[in-house]
Amino acid sequence: MEIIIGSHVSFNSKEQLIASVKEALSYGANTFMFYTGAPQNTKRCEIDENLTKEAKKLLEENHINIENIIVHAPYIINLANPTNYDFSTEFLEEEIKRCESLGMKYLVLHPGSHVGLGEEQGIKNIIKALNKVINENTNVYVCLETMAGKGTEIGKNFDELKQIIDGVKCSEKIKICMDTCHLNDSGYNIKDIDLLLSLFDEKIGLNKLACIHINDSKNIIGSHKDRHENFGFGEIGFNTLIKYINHPKLKGIPKILETPYIKDDSNPKKTYPPYKFEIEMIKQNKFNENLIEDIKNYYK
Repeated sequence: MEIIIGSHVSFNSKEQLIASVKEALSYGANTFMFYTGAPQNTKRCEIDENLTKEAKKLLEENHINIENIIVHAPYIINLANPTNYDFSTEFLEEEIKRCESLGMKYLVLHPGSHVGLGEEQGIKNIIKALNKVINENTNVYVCLETMAGKGTEIGKNFDELKQIIDGVKCSEKIKICMDTCHLNDSGYNIKDIDLLLSLFDEKIGLNKLACIHINDSKNIIGSHKDRHENFGFGEIGFNTLIKYINHPKLKGIPKILETPYIKDDSNPKKTYPPYKFEIEMIKQNKFNENLIEDIKNYYK
């Protein structure tokens, strides 16, 4: 079974999607995830059609299926709270258009934080926004991400996500992105993979699962903290995470690493991407306890 594995990569104004493809290839990946601009602000370059065409050619040459590539919506979108609600809705609409112009199929979205309004009202606000933004002509799936439950986050359990899906008129346009770190931190026992997948299938349906953020966690189950750890080096562990990579029910679903960069010992401000080594470890199906040192030595 070929695994579809990649990581977060950059997207810049100069090369745009070409830069993303090149970075993914340097890690030995066959998929990737990117933001179309900085996740913390509204600055966005205009999509260059010629650069997109070149990037698609590069994808084809390297046998990467564009339908496996994931776009992540910026963090500044919050559909659950009325503060800046119109801005969030309009910005999400623009992000969907950018995905369409790039030929991307999946846009991962943090559902939002209710900021004191309560889960019920927060969910209503999210549904209202999605119904405004999504219609039968939308060519992108909005993938609601499973959240850790930090602060007042919506989407900390399958029931909340199901409520949102059920409230959206064009619910066929809504998918789910699982995050293993978030599931652990929200209180799910993800070490029992069969039980978790069975519960997800019962509540939402495995046909709704579009991608998985395959992250370890620095925190114990139910901590609601959302702090990612490198693959196999956290509370979840290699043996559990590799099951999500190889499970037959998850075949064909893109798995994306969002694990932390490694700090340089002599200069903590200098960091190195771990993805080339984590992907190699995953492909070999064997835990490398020297991963961190190997990464530091490689980039020195």
